[in-house]
Amino acid sequence: MAKRKLPIGIQTFADIVSGEYYYVDKTLHVHRLVEQGKYFFLSRPRRFGKSLLLDTMKSLFEGRETLFRGLYIHDKWDWQVAYPVIRISFADGVMRSRDDLDKRIRYQLRHNRERLGLADTRAEDIPGEFADLIAQAHECHGQRAVVLVDEYDKPILDNITDPERARELREGLKNLYSVLKDADPRLQFCFLTGVSKFSKVSLFSGLNNLNDITLDAEHVTICGYTDRDVDSIFADQLGGLDRHEIRRWYNGYRWGGAETTSVYNPFDLLLLFDKRKFSPYWFESATPTFLVKVLAERSVYTPALTEWQSRPALLNRFDVDQISTEALLFQTGYLTLTGVEEEISNKPIYRLGFPNYEVESSLNEAMLPALGLDDDILDELILRLPKLLKEADMEGLETYFKALYAGLPHDWYRNNPIARYEGHYASVFYSHFAALGLRVTVEDATHRGRVDMTVDFAGRLFLFEFKVVEQLPEGNALQQLKTKGYADKYRAAGKPIHLIGVEFSREQRQIVAVEWETVAA
Repeated sequence: MAKRKLPIGIQTFADIVSGEYYYVDKTLHVHRLVEQGKYFFLSRPRRFGKSLLLDTMKSLFEGRETLFRGLYIHDKWDWQVAYPVIRISFADGVMRSRDDLDKRIRYQLRHNRERLGLADTRAEDIPGEFADLIAQAHECHGQRAVVLVDEYDKPILDNITDPERARELREGLKNLYSVLKDADPRLQFCFLTGVSKFSKVSLFSGLNNLNDITLDAEHVTICGYTDRDVDSIFADQLGGLDRHEIRRWYNGYRWGGAETTSVYNPFDLLLLFDKRKFSPYWFESATPTFLVKVLAERSVYTPALTEWQSRPALLNRFDVDQISTEALLFQTGYLTLTGVEEEISNKPIYRLGFPNYEVESSLNEAMLPALGLDDDILDELILRLPKLLKEADMEGLETYFKALYAGLPHDWYRNNPIARYEGHYASVFYSHFAALGLRVTVEDATHRGRVDMTVDFAGRLFLFEFKVVEQLPEGNALQQLKTKGYADKYRAAGKPIHLIGVEFSREQRQIVAVEWETVAA
């Protein structure tokens, strides 16, 4: 039996369920939503299948029964009723002014009127046009309207580095979305998707009943593929691919905590099955330079990205004038929810971390220029490091580490605020190891404390402790590794363990000591 086609780039529900393509049924989630309420919002990173989800909803509400035969929702839906569906999308193109945005909105409203067979409106402004569209759809079709909005925030995000322009576009979108509140008697269902979650006050003007399902445990798999999907629906694509590596590279996105099901980005998996090789497909498709710029400007301590803590309110703090670092990383898909702690009742703390190897390695590589390592320096060093680690060449590693920091330009130290923070030294160390794709663990807990960084490579374990000294070496870094018995935790692994103490001079801006000791497994 011939394999089906991989639905790369397919966002039309009728096409993907034609029988030609692999398809993962998401209609269970759609049924739950329809049963639960009326107004919903979902945030997911780019290329996660949001557009296909909305087209599925469109086909369902239009009553296209034949498309849903064999799917979960088929025998649970009233196919005798068809609703007028208004679909608005900002996924295509980039709008650089309020005038561009207004033209795009008016085009889409006109297109929906024509598709639904409605008369031209006499309204002179966008809110009037949208209100007329909803009212006419209800009156002419005899059923309340369904409104679906795809990439509701993209015009703002495309201009987020220009706050004045972004605010202008935000007001234009608010002008559109504010209509939904008063249109309630004429609406059957409303669903908005996007990457970020802007505050209701700034964008929705009173639409307080919009239910954000982004972190709801029952909807964590509404977009993306699960392990079960991969092993069943895509089973005939797995031949010749290491299943463990597929999971390590691409799985790990969670929106409900560590106890919930994790998912894969569909874009990654489909391209892996097509190309038959592991590569950072999602990361390379459109990682914003804005993200790296913000992380550098805020002097983000890159090892902290492996286990970040946040209050829920900060994950929602995303607006033109105020974007929290964790909200930016979480909503764009570079960090994911790894756990929830509740030391105080009703005051949860979210734990965030990299979802998988692809994101950790690629984001750290993208951060290296912001840390002062340009491509020429990095290319030369990368050629040497794996061999030094394989051979446990400690003298070579000392030379390597000193060359790493010697390569940082002095102008960069003067001009970049991150250089004022002691964490910069560890950031450079961690990020260039992680960028190489090595197995790096930061702040690894033992019964005696935490090891600054552990690297597992080529059948060896390297335990690093970092210290910043005034000018001359003090020998404290290696001594701490030994005194606290940090190697004890790792002896059961049966691998050679190398303790490496690294001391940086704040005044010299350089490594002044690298001491090491190898202990038996």
